[in-house]
Amino acid sequence: MDINFSKFTAAGNDFILIDNRENIVRSEDYQVLAKKLCDRKYSIGADGLILLEKSTLKDFKMKYLNSDGSYASMCGNGGRSIARFAYDLGIVSLKMDFETDVGIINAEILTKDKNRVKLDLYAPKGLVKDIRVVIEEREFNIDSINTGVPHAVIFIDDITNIDVVKYGRIVRYHKKFAPDGTNVNFVKIIDDNTLIVRTYERGVEDETLACGTGVTAAGIISVIRNFVKSPVNIISKGGDSLSVSLKNFNDEVSNVVLEGPAYVSFKGIVEI
Repeated sequence: MDINFSKFTAAGNDFILIDNRENIVRSEDYQVLAKKLCDRKYSIGADGLILLEKSTLKDFKMKYLNSDGSYASMCGNGGRSIARFAYDLGIVSLKMDFETDVGIINAEILTKDKNRVKLDLYAPKGLVKDIRVVIEEREFNIDSINTGVPHAVIFIDDITNIDVVKYGRIVRYHKKFAPDGTNVNFVKIIDDNTLIVRTYERGVEDETLACGTGVTAAGIISVIRNFVKSPVNIISKGGDSLSVSLKNFNDEVSNVVLEGPAYVSFKGIVEI
């Protein structure tokens, strides 16, 4: 069977998006399909597969799977991509609400540049500060927070030379983050409003060019620690700039907004 797809790029994260409102792909086949289509050597290649489904509550429903076939309850860059995808399909206006596994997300396509999309995110949960992890006699001070999925945040000066894959993988599987593991973000503070973030993503099991929930976690922790002020400009590994804004009072975070680019890189038909 042939199906239409769109390949999206959002700050360096890339996704395969499929309009599945008519149940062309059965839910029981999602995981196998994600692994097949996201393979960069034998198929389209992507960090994840996103399916747009019908919703009885809101404009549509988002289902997200990592490239290894595992489900993720939320993806910030994927959320911005599916918002633009739905707009391009003509099923929503510039503003929309959609279902995810973490709840309802509000999104807006910005009128001045329709390649930039804004998401109103849920308040984070599970903040834990000052987790000490020793790796090969090197001690890391880690803050952890869930911005839809779990994230570890590590502040570091030498952001260029840190081995993100090596240390990220060890932290991702560390017993302190068991049983589900965590995404891992290495963060450098540039000034009062700017960060550089590099992310090891759980499910991709590698460094990605960007991670929406990761830069959100980095922005939130940086504001909580008074390292920066909201809104925070965050530069991803891919070189794109994202914006995270929030309100914070005594570590209680609200009004979290993620803004950044999301656009089609190409469209096609694939046999499944």
